[in-house]
Amino acid sequence: MASTASEIIAFMVSISGWVLVSSTLPTDYWKVSTIDGTVITTATYWANLWKTCVTDSTGVSNCKDFPSMLALDGYIQACRGLMIAAVSLGFFGSIFALFGMKCTKVGGSDKAKAKIACLAGIVFILSGLCSMTGCSLYANKITTEFFDPLFVEQKYELGAALFIGWAGASLCIIGGVIFCFSISDNNKPPRMGYAYNGATSVLSSRTKYHGAEGGFKTTNPSKQFDKNAYV
Repeated sequence: MASTASEIIAFMVSISGWVLVSSTLPTDYWKVSTIDGTVITTATYWANLWKTCVTDSTGVSNCKDFPSMLALDGYIQACRGLMIAAVSLGFFGSIFALFGMKCTKVGGSDKAKAKIACLAGIVFILSGLCSMTGCSLYANKITTEFFDPLFVEQKYELGAALFIGWAGASLCIIGGVIFCFSISDNNKPPRMGYAYNGATSVLSSRTKYHGAEGGFKTTNPSKQFDKNAYV
């Protein structure tokens, strides 16, 4: 029962992390920068893995897609590959988890299902590591440019998508670890139960012995004495 509950918790945590990681790909604000006027914000610059945009004070956005994949910076290409790999691994991990959980009717015997659940945990951990690496690489580029005094171009700050990606990666890793530890619960031998019949007296044991051997009748020891036995 404890193993089944832990697998359900691991599945919910891992799926939640995978959904968060998947939501970071179309999210706009991977990095953001604002230009403030005397009264209001005049412009907001933001970018993600696919485009860069600017939004003026009236709320009108002008976006420009990255023209060529081969002409992109290396860190953007690496982040794209890592995030796509994280989403793909999370998808296959969820399928393996469905086959490996005890509460499902597919996957074979309990021993085989435990191995599949452990494989799902490893896949979810890899998914979380890919997402964590991609978001950290993108954030490292932003912070390096921001604190570089020789960098004279537009400086950006960390966007909301990075924090969502880190949260989703953490949940995937936690869920994967729980899946991997659930295999140890499945390998534990079942506990044997022993029934206590209570202590048997010497007289009852003798009665059973004589009854089994020759079918002799037992008499009450108090009836063997006469009423004048004790004077």
